[in-house]
Amino acid sequence: MSRRPALKPDSVPRRRYAARMPPEDRRQQLLDAALGVILEQGYAGVSIEAVARSAGVTRPVVYDHFPNLGVLLQALFDREEQSALAQLAEVVPADPGAQDPVEVLATGVARFLEAVASRPATWRLILLPPEGTPEMVRQHVEANRTRTLTQIEQVVRWALTQPGWPSGVDPELAARAIRAIGEEAGRTLLIDPERYSPERYEQFVEATMSLLVSRRR
Repeated sequence: MSRRPALKPDSVPRRRYAARMPPEDRRQQLLDAALGVILEQGYAGVSIEAVARSAGVTRPVVYDHFPNLGVLLQALFDREEQSALAQLAEVVPADPGAQDPVEVLATGVARFLEAVASRPATWRLILLPPEGTPEMVRQHVEANRTRTLTQIEQVVRWALTQPGWPSGVDPELAARAIRAIGEEAGRTLLIDPERYSPERYEQFVEATMSLLVSRRR
């Protein structure tokens, strides 16, 4: 009976290991992988196994950074929320000063859309929530929408004190309308960025606001 020749050391199948990476870089890679899984498969498709597969690592690598799926998802939500809030802070000025109200509002919409375009994955979670979005995430999104509404209303109230602006406008309803336009603009930008560009919406808002002001002059 013939014996099989012994395998040479370099011919023995070896398990593939993920390339070494600094801990924080690996952590961000895993969060990116989880975000990709959610956007592609919804929350029902996300698991430690799915994240590991997407990142090209083994499950123990994921567990080295996140003890369970809940902790991983919480870290992902926190990261994306902080990123979105940081971008929104640049959209609406705390003190418009002597700026033209029409320009402030139009530029604000454009800046918001530029933020959406710069991090489409983040804003898909917010503006186009995947199927099965947890209630906790929905509550955070709604809280941030309320915060944004308050900021917009402050700018609207300031604009209504400027020369030429109509005094009969309801600032709360105007703020809600502007927020609705911005959110719808963000969704259309995510779906068809070439057709619905930030510049197109900025021109629309500027033209609409200018028409409103000109009717009072």
